[in-house]
Order: sequence, then C-alpha cells, then structure tokens
Amino acid sequence: MVNCSIEELTVIEASRYINDGETVFAGTGLPLMATMLAQKTHAPHLCFVAETGPIAPVVLPTPLSVSDPRLQFKAVRLGSLREVLGCMLQHGMMDVGFVGGAEIDEFGNINTTVIGDYERPKVRFPGSGGGNDILSHAKRILLITRHEKQRFPKRCNYITSPGYINGPDERARVGLTSKKPQIIVVTRLGVMEINPATGRFQIRKLMPGSSVEAILEATGFRPDLAEKIEEVEAPTDFELTTLREKVDPQGLYSKKV
Repeated sequence: MVNCSIEELTVIEASRYINDGETVFAGTGLPLMATMLAQKTHAPHLCFVAETGPIAPVVLPTPLSVSDPRLQFKAVRLGSLREVLGCMLQHGMMDVGFVGGAEIDEFGNINTTVIGDYERPKVRFPGSGGGNDILSHAKRILLITRHEKQRFPKRCNYITSPGYINGPDERARVGLTSKKPQIIVVTRLGVMEINPATGRFQIRKLMPGSSVEAILEATGFRPDLAEKIEEVEAPTDFELTTLREKVDPQGLYSKKV
C-alpha cells in the first residue's frame, strides 16, 4: 500500500507521461497539477501553455481557473486564444494536450456537448472549448478522469473531439493533422492507452489494489489487454513532497491521506 491518496497517485502517474522540453497545453485542475509536477521534478524545460494565452509561465500554486493571474506569473508572453489555438496548436507545435470529457468511448472519442438527443438533450455540457482543436492537432493526448461505466460508454452520445473515430486509419481519411496520436487515460483504477494498430483502448497498468476485473466492471466497453500489464509505481518521496508542498499545498485538487 502506498503512503498517499489515490488522487495524488493519479496526478503523479499522469505527470510521468510528460517529457522534458515538450510543449504542453493543459487546463486547470488535475491536468495542470500533473503538468506543474512534471516541470518541478523531471521536466524542468517543458513549456506550459494555457488556453487563455499565457506561454511558458512560472505557475504559482494553485490556479482556480484558466483566467487566474497565477497562470501568468513570469510568462514569456501573454498571448491570446487565437495565438494558442491557431498559431501554435494548429501549426503542430503542441506536443501534449490535456483534456477532460463527460464521455470517452472505446476509440478515444470525447463528448463534452450533450447526453441524449441533440435538440432535446437530457444533459447539456459546456461544449468543445479548445478540446476539438487539441485532439485534432496535438501529438499526444493525456486524460485524467474518474473511472465510471457511464463515463466510458462503447460509443459517445455525441463526438465533440475526435479520437480514432471508428478505427486506426480514420483520422488520416478525414484529414486530421495528427494521424495516429498517442492517447492515454489515467484513472483511479489504472492506465489505458489507445493501440494505434486497432484504434481501441487497451489496459496497460493497474493502480495498487485494482484489477483487470475492476476496470472491466467499471467500463461500458471491453478494452483490450496489453501483452504485459504492470502495476503503477509508487511515488518517490521527491514526487510526493513536491506535489504536496510546491504544486498543491492547500490540497485543493489532490487530497492527502
């Protein structure tokens, strides 16, 4: 048993998929926590970009929204939405995009629009924001979310942002810039990743205390199984201390044990 909360371990594991020197587009909340943690541990030269325009800031803990001035501290540029989405993302300059979703299906498609009929929905969500741009153009997609059956249906009610759409070659067919991006989702139960050969999610890692059966029970489709399924590594003292003291000292997003 690791000496941290599952929320903390989820953030720590997500941060490990960010490499030094990469440009990362992330919103506030857990995606930003993971990005900040990566920058303060193993990726000091990453370039963080916020949707509202700050480029390469030294983020102060703990921003509450994409308009929080703590996202602007020492930024090399306070740009605009057009610069971030148009000049950077759509020109292939974004290595990693962090997104969320009300629904994520077996092909990595994401719904942040509606549940039910589009004209008379049961639930209406905020919509795309920059989500469609990110999934269409970023080289790698990271997601952090709860693992619930209704959040992982076999097929999204509405595709706001494209994953592999219907299969491995569909993105190229419809002309998306990023043909076969790496798509990884980290949850409280484990890690799933799109297999580019099939375009479908497969289980790659298990959180401590989780199991393949637990993931299958909490998923609305049957993900494939990787040849080797590993357990998520326990956090190092450095990772955990940095998260608690420098990234989210108030525990607003990552609850402590």
